[in-house]
Amino acid sequence: MPEQDLDLELLAVAGTTALEAQAYLDAVTEVATGRMNDTAISVLLLAVSQVLLAGARLGAMGDVVLVERFEPDAGPDPDVDPVRAGLANVLHGIDEFADVADPLTDARLVPGTLSDDLASVAADLVHGLRHHEAGRVEEALWWWQFSYLSSWGPRATATLRTLQSLLGHLRLDVDPEVVAGAEFDALHAR
Repeated sequence: MPEQDLDLELLAVAGTTALEAQAYLDAVTEVATGRMNDTAISVLLLAVSQVLLAGARLGAMGDVVLVERFEPDAGPDPDVDPVRAGLANVLHGIDEFADVADPLTDARLVPGTLSDDLASVAADLVHGLRHHEAGRVEEALWWWQFSYLSSWGPRATATLRTLQSLLGHLRLDVDPEVVAGAEFDALHAR
């Protein structure tokens, strides 16, 4: 379907999703360089939160149904392994987490890694971006919606929960001796 035949609202959703996808890709790529030090977790938390907002819009709207029932070839998938490896290096020691297979149908715990999930989300988003940049806006929307519901949405959600937990532990877990000293000082202040 030509772009001009798409509803203006769908065009706006596609444009916003493309911007959020690119912002996510830029953020995870920058974190993977290892230059962010103390801000890496916060930057990842913000990037994942923002892209999940775009995904929630896609999940909340009606199904995008393509006229053509095949996906045009977007060419070879980009290699996200360097980003995955960079993230694994940056997140060394805090990369692994436990997740629930499916909160509705399978409460079994499964292992995961932030680096794998962040890179997997990136791969799904860039696939849609390639369609969008080639002018196949409807195809991009279909892909982003489908992959949000089937793969990158659940992976990003597990990642968001893990990043938020990490940030909470980093900020709230305090040495008990430091707490006791602060309490003593507060109780005995004149």
